[in-house]
Amino acid sequence: MGGDGNGPGWFAALAGEFATAVETGDGELLASLFTADGVYHDGFYGPFRGRPAIARMVVEHFHGAAVDFVWDMRDPVTDGSVGYARYTFSYESTLPDARGRRVVFEGMSRFVLDGGLIAEYTEVFDAGAALRQLGFSPERISRFAAKTAERVRDAHRGSPHLPAVAD
Repeated sequence: MGGDGNGPGWFAALAGEFATAVETGDGELLASLFTADGVYHDGFYGPFRGRPAIARMVVEHFHGAAVDFVWDMRDPVTDGSVGYARYTFSYESTLPDARGRRVVFEGMSRFVLDGGLIAEYTEVFDAGAALRQLGFSPERISRFAAKTAERVRDAHRGSPHLPAVAD
C-alpha cells in the first residue's frame, strides 16, 4: 500500500491490507505498511516498535497463539493524518489452556499516518470480554485489568486527569 494518501478510498485500502496481513500471518506485509520506526500498540501484548518487531509480533504472538483469523474493518475515515475504523476481530485460540476456543470482539482502530504509511497504530476493545471467551479465570482477568489500569494511570500521572495524588 504505502501510497501518498491521495485519492478516494486510499485509507480504506490501507485498513483492508492491514487486516489481510494479520489474517494471513504476513508479518512482512504488515510491517511494510508502517514507517521504519512505526509503533503497533496491541491491546494484549503492548507496543512493538519498528518493522522487524511488528513482523515478529504477527508471526510469533498472533499466529503463535491462534489460527483462523478474521478481521473486518468498517467505516474507515481519515483526514489524511489520522484515520479511524471500527472492527470485528476473531480467531481460534491455540493456547494450551484455551485450545479450540473461538473468540470474537469489536473495537476501534486509530492510525496515525505519515506519507501514506502508519506511524502509530492503537486500538480500543474490551479485553476482559475477549479473555473471558478464552475461559480465563476471573483472577487472571483481574491481573490483566490491573496491569492495564496501571499503564493508563502511569501515562496520565501529573496531568489534569491525574494530578499529583497518592495512590
